[in-house]
Amino acid sequence: MTPHQYIERRSGRVVDEQFFGEHWVSQLYGGVRECAPALFRLCTQARASAVLGWLQFDLPGLRTGTRNVLRMASAMGIQLDECIDPPEAFDTVRKLFERRIRYGDCRPLSTAVGDIASPADARVIAGDLNETDLFFVKEKFFTLPELFGSQAARWSPSFAGGQFAIFRLTPDKYHYNHVPVSGTVLDIFEVDGCYHSCNPGAVMQVASPFAKNKRVVTIIDTDVPGGTQVGKVAMIEVVALMIGRIEQCYSAECYDDPRAVEPGMFLERGQPKSLYHPGSSTDILLFQPGRIRLAADLTANRRRTGVRSRYALGLGEMAVETELNVRETIACKA
Repeated sequence: MTPHQYIERRSGRVVDEQFFGEHWVSQLYGGVRECAPALFRLCTQARASAVLGWLQFDLPGLRTGTRNVLRMASAMGIQLDECIDPPEAFDTVRKLFERRIRYGDCRPLSTAVGDIASPADARVIAGDLNETDLFFVKEKFFTLPELFGSQAARWSPSFAGGQFAIFRLTPDKYHYNHVPVSGTVLDIFEVDGCYHSCNPGAVMQVASPFAKNKRVVTIIDTDVPGGTQVGKVAMIEVVALMIGRIEQCYSAECYDDPRAVEPGMFLERGQPKSLYHPGSSTDILLFQPGRIRLAADLTANRRRTGVRSRYALGLGEMAVETELNVRETIACKA
């Protein structure tokens, strides 16, 4: 696959991405997909994805033992000093990827009421649906109604012409999702689907992969007392290859007393909402038109020239990601 670069938000540097399992993903989405489509479909189903996840994260030997796991953490640049648990607790790769961090200290949250927070440590593409064909060129990413599955008629019209942000979590990232806005849950539902890779090269090989993958959709009303006051927000958590499930485990304080997310619950911005069990994965945020203003650096970075992006090659237009941390501000009230 061709090289892929992103922009580091804090420094503005252009960084070459090193992909986890790149050779395997390249083979699956190249030769296997073209020459053995039945095998390709099998590999992207739930049971096969679970087996691949076990091989990557639980297989005794190189995937277990504190020494092996800490060696992997060092190679991937994972900052263990951010973690709540001590290094000796990480005796499997799965435990490393499901780590909890001292987010109050190392992932500060803006105090401005109308600010919107990143839901994850991730690489993000953000923009306006009125200004880009990003979702529709060659059927890449998704079309808006597809994302909502059987609930499209109810929710898709609310977000037509609004803003979007797509967050790609790589396997080394902290895999808890945090709430981007404060508000009341209007609806939460699961849409069944496959387990395609979120590797940018793989995404460009499959039409509308984020609408094909299994996902959980949460609709949050922020126009309530104590809310962020930016209208309705859709938070869509998308599984990927080797992700077993999304565990809804909202905690109002640290990671204490986790609860399943249900309609009627009030969610506080910046608090843990869910956990991706390991692998790569994607979050998508959708906003109603005219209610928010995206951070200028994120929209400028998306169009930046001179950066090699697999998305740009597949779409025929610039689509550059920005790396940021969970709870960083990505937008504010318009």
